[in-house]
Amino acid sequence: MTITIHNELRAYTDPLASSEYAALEHSILAEGCRDALVLWGDILIDGHNRYAICQKHGIAFKTVQNDRFTTIEDVMLWMIDNHLARRSVSDFQRGMLALRKKAILTAQTKAQQESTPDATPAEQAVPSARSTREEVAKAAGISSNAISRIEKIQKTAAPELVEAVRAGTISVNAAAAVASLPSEQQIAAVAAGKKELQQVAKQVRESKAPPKAPPVENRSDDVAQLSEVAMLTARIDALNAENAALKAQIAALTVSLEEARQTSKSVLA
Repeated sequence: MTITIHNELRAYTDPLASSEYAALEHSILAEGCRDALVLWGDILIDGHNRYAICQKHGIAFKTVQNDRFTTIEDVMLWMIDNHLARRSVSDFQRGMLALRKKAILTAQTKAQQESTPDATPAEQAVPSARSTREEVAKAAGISSNAISRIEKIQKTAAPELVEAVRAGTISVNAAAAVASLPSEQQIAAVAAGKKELQQVAKQVRESKAPPKAPPVENRSDDVAQLSEVAMLTARIDALNAENAALKAQIAALTVSLEEARQTSKSVLA
């Protein structure tokens, strides 16, 4: 039987950790290859690790055909969904798989739009709902915010930092913070060890956090000062109002006295 290893498919999903690979090898040596390898024609699409172990030790295996695919992209999407269905996949791995799925679906949508030139501009501008960040996040079982952070890691993180988050040395949130640093600083932080790496992530997050509010005591003093100023301002306004009223009364009395004097002059005359 001829089995072809498609290099792009082989590297499309994250490899097993050394401990996971050793456990799988031990299981196959003890019990044989229980699960059939899945082929698309002669291309192996599921069971790469099992196939390598069986080849190494001369262990027999079974195969099963899956001929419902029409393109290699369909195979990739099937592989992604197959891996996402496994419980042992970490959130980071889920995010990476979701981003790969998003890229494939976006490319398929673009190709479909280009193949229908008679579509209106509005129709061509509408992306496939399956390719949105929210949709792929939902399919991966993680939040869209997590997808955004993993996307940042994918684009800006040094390979050493990616390996650290893949190995669980640092969380996705912390890795996304460290990924904002220059590559040299990322590598140095990873090389310094887990504790130093986490400290660097903390410092980066604190540097980007909004300034803290003043202590409660200071805020109380500020409020008290503002209240005192407001009271004084109100008192001044009241005094000004009283002063204006007194001036009006004086003016009225002045007019009355002038009228009384004029009347007295008339009588005497």
